[in-house]
Amino acid sequence: MAHFFFRVPVLFVSLLLTAGLGLFGCSETTPSQEERLSILGLKRTAPTSPSDTLPDPIPSFTLTNQEGKTINNQTFAGKVYVTDFFFATCPSICPKMQSELLRVYEAYKDNPNVLFLSHTIDPAHDSIPVLRDYAERLGIKDASRWHFATAPHDTIFNLARAYMTGAQVDRTVQGGFAHSGTFALIDSKRRVRGIYDGMEKSQVDLLIHELPILLKEEAEAKQTAAK
Repeated sequence: MAHFFFRVPVLFVSLLLTAGLGLFGCSETTPSQEERLSILGLKRTAPTSPSDTLPDPIPSFTLTNQEGKTINNQTFAGKVYVTDFFFATCPSICPKMQSELLRVYEAYKDNPNVLFLSHTIDPAHDSIPVLRDYAERLGIKDASRWHFATAPHDTIFNLARAYMTGAQVDRTVQGGFAHSGTFALIDSKRRVRGIYDGMEKSQVDLLIHELPILLKEEAEAKQTAAK
């Protein structure tokens, strides 16, 4: 049976990007510091100084969510968010992925500092009404907490690379699209702080466990800035 999707183990993705695409992981943890999540991602721009070694943040974007509202980086300002890529007619990994992401949502749905962003990779089919119906069937009634978003293919695929996942048109496979099943955890500075295999329960459990670590770091940063 032909498979329409590809799944790349997270470790392999990290090794591949490190070798060929300039992945940088900068851990902020030292023996004298409390636990911190690493900063992951791609260094796409030329360094501005010898100390400029951190990955670039997620680039600016403009999307449209299931309510037909424009969303952009400012929509997520001051928040952390979890993101993934899917399409509504996906017959295999997407239902499993969304079921696992729903577990994360249920764990944090009462925390206004945690948002969710799912990008369709099939904008021709996944219209605003389709996205709205998809969200409602998952039980998501508050679009301000979990955005199901659309944009032209170029925008979506460029964002997928920035979020360290894979998505592409592939007319040779069922569904017409290939994509990996990763979730990315993003901080308030638009930096990738974790990559998780959305098809593996243990990986999603790790995401649920690591979210409070990032939320604590964010809260401490706000307290320091307010002094």
